[in-house]
Amino acid sequence: MTQRRALITSIVTLAALTLSPRAIATPAATAYDFTFDAIEGGPMPLAQFQGQVMLVVNTASLCGFTPQYRDLQTLWENYQDRGLVVVGLPSDDFGGQEYASNDQIKEFCEVNFNVTFPLSEQINVKGRNAHPFYNWAKDTLGAKHAPRWNFHKYLIDRQGQLVTSFPTNQRPTDPKVTIAIEQLLAQVSS
Repeated sequence: MTQRRALITSIVTLAALTLSPRAIATPAATAYDFTFDAIEGGPMPLAQFQGQVMLVVNTASLCGFTPQYRDLQTLWENYQDRGLVVVGLPSDDFGGQEYASNDQIKEFCEVNFNVTFPLSEQINVKGRNAHPFYNWAKDTLGAKHAPRWNFHKYLIDRQGQLVTSFPTNQRPTDPKVTIAIEQLLAQVSS
């Protein structure tokens, strides 16, 4: 009877492992393992930014923090030549503060803030439908570093490693953010 129970337990465990997507999925090692859809259409793999420092931000067009787009564009313009990429990831997860269509989002960003840095199509950053990048970020830095609102910022080094996050209310041009960016830009890519 004990052998039979052990055999059944083994079969159930094996079946669970076989059917579990987590069991067969390879965990992401770097930010380069993730791809978004560009707001213009087509894939936007973060691997295309390999060797650069990235500031990845969940954005929203109709939020009290939306003027941070101006700061993000300033960072992009000031540090792009040194290897910084700002990546905006529009999301409607907090307060329903994003337009329904990607065309509306793109037009809003261009007309109001002259945004030229890469933007993705609208994504989810929390909950069951969160983009895998956000699950990886939460697993890597811990739940206290997960976005709690729009304009949460993740800083990624030249090797694709998540370094830190900055909360919504910390402007992208805040000295704490710019000093962290400059320190990573000063490091040589390996």
